[in-house]
Order: sequence, then structure tokens, then C-alpha cells
Amino acid sequence: MTAGELAVLLAAVLCCIGFAALVVVLMRVLDALKALHGEVAELRAETKPLLRELNASTTEARAAVEEARHDLERFDRVLGSAEAISGALTGGSRMARAALSAPVIKTVAIGTGTKRAVRRLRRKDRVARTDRRERREKSA
Repeated sequence: MTAGELAVLLAAVLCCIGFAALVVVLMRVLDALKALHGEVAELRAETKPLLRELNASTTEARAAVEEARHDLERFDRVLGSAEAISGALTGGSRMARAALSAPVIKTVAIGTGTKRAVRRLRRKDRVARTDRRERREKSA
């Protein structure tokens, strides 16, 4: 056997060993891909109901937003009408306030003064009764 033949034989053996190692590595990659495929299938099975639920929630939210937008538009129209009415009544309300504020203030002041006077009289009556009771107790 010559050196050239020995080199070819050694290269062939090394190629066979490398090919076997490559086959082993590819088998492990294939096993990992199968496991990954199983995990992806399981993940899809778990997320399908969640995606359906999310879709339903999105539809409900969209409907709620549409209804809120409609209500906001209605409120805007009502507010515009109220502002127009308020502007029309501003002059009349100023006159009514000026005409009625003095009598109302006087009536409230009379009511407040009357309440205070009644409270004072009741306090004085309680103090007088307490004094009489104390005098009786001292004399007895």
C-alpha cells in the first residue's frame, strides 16, 4: 500500500465518520423539529378559544364605542340647544334675579333670625329650669 492509497483510505474513513456524525446530528434536529411541531399544535389548540373570545370582545367593544359615539352626538345637539335657550333667557333671568333677590334675601334673613331667637329663648328656659332645680336640691 502506497502513501497515496493510505491517504485515500484515511480520507474515506474520515468521510464515513463525518457522514455518520452528520446523520446523527440530522436525526437529533428531526426529533427537535417533531417536538416543536407538537408544541406548536398544542399552542394553536390552546389559543383558538382565546382568539375567538378576543374577537367577540372586540366586536362588543366596537358596538359599545359606536353607541357611545351616537350618544355623544345626541348630547352635543342637546347641549347646543341648551346653550341657545340659555342665551335667550339670560336677559330675562337677570331681570327676574334683580327683582326677586331682595325679597328672597329678606325672607331668608327673617327665617334665620327667628330660628336664632327661638334657640336663645329655649337655652334661657333650660338654664332657668336647671337653676331652679339646683336651688330646690340645695334647699332640700
